[in-house]
Amino acid sequence: MVQKYIEGREDDTNELFIPDYQREMIWDEERQSKFIESVFLGLPIPPIFIADINDRDNEEDEGRLEIIDGTQRTRTLTRFIKNELKLSELKKLTKLNNFKFEDLPLPRQRRFNRATVRIIELTEKANEETRRDIFERINTGSVQLNEMEKRRGILPGKVTDLVEELSKLSTFIELCYFSETAINKREPQEYVLRFFAFLNNYQNFQITLGINDFLNEYLHNVNQDKKINLKEMKNEFQAMISFARKHFPNGFRSGKNLDKTTTRIKFESLSVGIALALREKNNLHYQGDDLLNTKKFKDYTKSDGSTSNVKVVRRIEYVRDKLLGK
Repeated sequence: MVQKYIEGREDDTNELFIPDYQREMIWDEERQSKFIESVFLGLPIPPIFIADINDRDNEEDEGRLEIIDGTQRTRTLTRFIKNELKLSELKKLTKLNNFKFEDLPLPRQRRFNRATVRIIELTEKANEETRRDIFERINTGSVQLNEMEKRRGILPGKVTDLVEELSKLSTFIELCYFSETAINKREPQEYVLRFFAFLNNYQNFQITLGINDFLNEYLHNVNQDKKINLKEMKNEFQAMISFARKHFPNGFRSGKNLDKTTTRIKFESLSVGIALALREKNNLHYQGDDLLNTKKFKDYTKSDGSTSNVKVVRRIEYVRDKLLGK
C-alpha cells in the first residue's frame, strides 16, 4: 500500500493518491506512534476507503485509486517506513520508544511490512459526487475532522477554491500569526471564509442559526451563484490585508497576545470593518489612536462578542466608523 502511494507521488502519478479535498497531516507524532503500535500489536484497524477513478476526460488518471477515508493512516505508515517518524509515548511496546523503522531488527521490519490493513474499494462507477458524499457520511459528526475540513470535501466550488488560494497568502498568515498546528487544522481557510461571509451578510447573522450553519449556507450559496465576481472578492480581501499591514504593526493581534493566533472575533471585527470602510473611501488613511487597544474594541471583542446579531453589528461597525473618523 505504501509503495503504491509513494511511487509517482512527486509528479502526481502515484496509483494510490490523496485528493485535494482531503485534510493535511493533522495527527501529532504521539498519535502517529500509537497507530504504529496498534499495527505491531495486530489490533483491529478501521478500514481504508478508496475508489477506482474513472475519468474519461483525463486518461492519465484512469484506474488510479483515490483515498476517501484513511489519509492520516496512509501518511503515518509512509512516514514510519521512510524513517521520518521516531516512535514515542508507546504504552505497551515501551522498548520501541525512540526507534525509527531502520532501527528495528530485520525480522520485525519484515513482519511489519506484511501487516494487513483492510481496504474497501469502490468501483469505477463511483463518480466524484458519490465519492464526496461518502466522504461526508464517514466524517460528518466526527470529532477528528473540523468544520472547515468537512466544507472542503462537502462544499466544493469556485469560492471554496478562492478561499483556499487566499488562505495561503504569506502576509495574511503573518498578520494573524497562525501556528503550524493552526495551519494544519485549516484555520486560515476558516478565517477567510468568515471574512467574506460577515462582510456580505453580517447584518443578517442570527445566533439561532449558529456560526457553522451560517458559514455553510453562505459558502453553498456563493458557490452556486453564477454571477459571483471572484476577481472583485480577491481584490477586496487583498486591499484589506494591505491596509492592515500598513496601519497595524502587530497585525490583528493586540495586548499581551502577540505570540498567539488572533481570535476569530477580533479578526472578523477588524477585517470586515476595514473592508467596509474601504468601500466608502478606497484611499483611506487611518491616523487615529491604537484602535485594537481601545477600551471599546476590547469590550466588543470579548469571548461573548459574537453571541447576538446586535453584538456582531456593533463590533464590526465600530471598527468601520472608527477608521472613517465618524
